[in-house]
Amino acid sequence: MSAASWEVLGKIDIIQKPKPELKPGELLIRVAASGICGTDMHICNGETPHASRHATVGHEFSGFVEAIHSDTTTTASIGDLVAIDPNFPCHQCGFCRSKKYHLCGGLKSIGVTCDGGMAKYVAVPSSVVYVIEGDVTPEVASLAEPLSCVVHAVDTGSIKTGDRVLVIGAGPIGLMVTALCSTGGAHVTVTDINEMRLQKAKEFGASVISSDVDIGGDPTQGFGFDVVYECVGRPETMLNAINCTKAGGTVVWVGVAKPGVTVAVSPFDIYRRELTIKSTYTNPYGMGRAVKILSDNKVDWSKLITHTFTLDQFDAAWEVFKSGTGLKVCIKPNDN
Repeated sequence: MSAASWEVLGKIDIIQKPKPELKPGELLIRVAASGICGTDMHICNGETPHASRHATVGHEFSGFVEAIHSDTTTTASIGDLVAIDPNFPCHQCGFCRSKKYHLCGGLKSIGVTCDGGMAKYVAVPSSVVYVIEGDVTPEVASLAEPLSCVVHAVDTGSIKTGDRVLVIGAGPIGLMVTALCSTGGAHVTVTDINEMRLQKAKEFGASVISSDVDIGGDPTQGFGFDVVYECVGRPETMLNAINCTKAGGTVVWVGVAKPGVTVAVSPFDIYRRELTIKSTYTNPYGMGRAVKILSDNKVDWSKLITHTFTLDQFDAAWEVFKSGTGLKVCIKPNDN
């Protein structure tokens, strides 16, 4: 079968791999929709230290249950539409036993450390399978994984009704943050340099959009935002997130920076404003909630998906993704 695999530094190649054989505890998924993510770009460029060479990429995907091993316990049935949590931990280490399984040193990630969903079929353990309820398309179901990361990010910011929130970056993650914050009662400002993405932010609940943000005064005098979500992953936007946060506020770095990048901050400034700076890593306890949010249909999540391609068109899809001309680029491996 065809699969998009990280074979050579700087490239994702379409190669032939055998159809997976099921092991006890696994289900075979016929992949219906698989989204390209910024993490795939980091993997391709060798910027994800734990990624495995020769692994099929694709960690944001949905599909239909094709087969279930006879020694597998699962609530899913043949034919069910399911979303996949790509992360599965060891369940034995101190992090796992203290309910921080996403920090597990032995964490395995489908599409990162082992074969993922950018192929016609993938075998997955039953623990990562979430049955999709309601009127949800496979394309929207493939958004469950990034949405689960956003659920964790929004939780980390501890926003309250009426908070003034700034979202830096209006890509798919930033727009998801915008939607969850605005539906939670926050007043959300979104900034980006891409006009198309700014206009999308209005559709996802932004009260204010701007290509540049001026907080209008001294943050120690109450100017600025209660919570700032940085969703770009660049040092300049991470620093800007700090600069835009008012005294007593919270900064959440959601964007993934390249290894080795540093941000120069003033410790005195952080102290004087009593800022809280947090980061988020993956999606602990978020998949079940994300699936429910998608099923509720309170937000038209399909507006995030601007391009769809077949697996044979992966090279074209990759170029569209790199160009930044769209939002979520989705591959449908079993379409001709």
